[in-house]
Order: sequence, then C-alpha cells, then structure tokens
Amino acid sequence: MTPRRAPPALHLFAVALASTLAAGCSDGEATSELVEFTIPAGATFAEVTDTLVARNLVGRPLIFRTYARLRGDDREVRAGSYEVPGDAGWGALLDQLVAGRMVTFPLTIPEGFTLRQIAARITAFAELDSIQVEAELLETGVEEEWEVPGPGLEGYLFPDTYFFAPGVGLESIVGTLVEAYRSFWTPERRVAAEARGLSEREVATLASIVQAEAVLDAEMPMISGVFHNRLRLGIPLQADPTVQYALGERRSRLLYADIDSVADHPYNTYAQAGLPPGPIGAPGRAALEAVLNPADVPYLYFVARPDGTHIFSSTLDQHNNARIQARREWDEIELRDEEGS
Repeated sequence: MTPRRAPPALHLFAVALASTLAAGCSDGEATSELVEFTIPAGATFAEVTDTLVARNLVGRPLIFRTYARLRGDDREVRAGSYEVPGDAGWGALLDQLVAGRMVTFPLTIPEGFTLRQIAARITAFAELDSIQVEAELLETGVEEEWEVPGPGLEGYLFPDTYFFAPGVGLESIVGTLVEAYRSFWTPERRVAAEARGLSEREVATLASIVQAEAVLDAEMPMISGVFHNRLRLGIPLQADPTVQYALGERRSRLLYADIDSVADHPYNTYAQAGLPPGPIGAPGRAALEAVLNPADVPYLYFVARPDGTHIFSSTLDQHNNARIQARREWDEIELRDEEGS
C-alpha cells in the first residue's frame, strides 16, 4: 500500500512547528567564533547530527533531525570541510550544509608553469600521491579526454588563482583549469587566430614561448612580433626556453653544448624549424593576447638585460652588439654580488 502523503497545510504546519521549536531550543552559550568540522562522504544524517552536537552547534539532536527532515534537508547534506559561526541558527547551518559552502583554500598556478610544476601544486588539494597526480596529467592521449589541442595537457591548464576545498578531487581541479583555458577562446579570438594563419595549438605554443621569454607583460607584443617575423621568413625561432624544456630542467646559463645535446629533440627551436609540437608551459592571458595581436616591429632578434627588459635588433650585427652590451651588464651584476658576499 502506498503511504498517504500529509496534506500540504499539515506539512506547512509541521515545518512551522519545528521551526518554532528550533528557535526556542538554545544550544547553550554559543559564541560567534568560527567552528570547523568535516562531514565524511557517505555519512548518515544521524552521524552528521552527532558531529554537530560534538562541536556544540546543535544541542537538541532529536528536534534538529525532525526539523531537517521536515525541511527536506536530511538527505541533501554535502560531504566536505566546513567553517561556521558557533551561534549559527539551525536554518543557516542547514542552508550551508545543503549548498555545500565549504572551507576553500587558494590554489595559484603561476604563468609559465610546466605541467610537472602544476602537478606539484595540485597534489595537496587532490589528496593524491604526487607521482600519481603527475602520471595522470602526463598520460598519453589525455588531451582527447579533455578536448584540448594537445599534445597532452601541457599549456592548457590556465594559470590563475582558484579556490578549492581539500580533497576536491583531481578531475574536478583539472576540469576547472581546462574550462578557464577554454573561456579565453571567444569567437572573436578564433577569428583573429585564423586571420594570422594559426591554429589554436599554434597560438598556445607560441604564447608559451613568449611567456617564458618575457619578464614584463608590456614587452610581450614586441617579443611576439619578433617570433612572428622569424616564422614568416622561415628563420628558426632559436628560443632558449624551448631548449630548456627539451633538456627537462632549467639552467642558469644555456651553453652551446646544451643546445647540441638535444639537437634532435622536436622542441629544440635552434635545430628544428618552425614551432615545436606543443606548448612548453602554461601561457597566461597577456601572452595569448600578444600572439593574437603582435606588435608591428622590424625586429628579428632580442637579448635579455639584468633588469628584465630586452634589447631588440633588426640585423645580426646589431644583435651581436646588443649581446656584448647585455653581457657587460650581467658581468657588472655578478661582480657586485661577488664583492658584496
């Protein structure tokens, strides 16, 4: 026999009565200080209530359970870590548990981070072993699962600051970062990429190189302009960060021997023409915009100075002179450091 449902008026009366009882039941000398607690996955509402009683958030468990059941909340509580005022009313407490307004912590992914560096940041939030996180992020063919150009997820986990609850899960984190990357690609930006004869992968790849080369966002359009000029003329990019990526580690000073040691590597833009197969890190919004909107400059070369700016040149002779000037400035910095130590 199907149980009879209570008439709407009777149900509303029961909720009103439970609300009145809840309001009249003091939970002791509660204060406004924040109380932290965790609701485990799969916990029954009785277990949830026991947790709240133990934290002095609920003082009349039977009435509380009745109140929650009449509100329809006893099966809607979400697992997770919470932080609530000690004097929160039962209604506000249940609202937070049902909405899943959990304690969150910032996860910052800096521009230019490689997938391995991002994996290390994600590990604490995903509550997984770092080796496992890295293995899943670097899994062959993972770009198909997440519908990004690839190869892999390198360059497609968008750098920004996010807020996650501990134990949120790797899939949820990756999904959020990938979605942030996808949100960059408005129809207007896709048209801009097509107008420059670049695919989405090529834009992300070149942007990752611009990101790695630039210290100042203001110089990104000029650096992008240099690379666009070299690609148009068929000149190798000769971007040091791509060699560092091929080497698998960053070195304070890149030597010719380092470049030669990975001569056959597809990411070595000294030895290989055109763009590498994919991004070398996570480009930020400014770098992506710089690739879509490069500065119209005559330059083909640039060299870094100690203050983070670059000297741009149009000819090889100018570039060689710029390298001498930059080297002199770097030597002066090193000399001052040695004298000060």
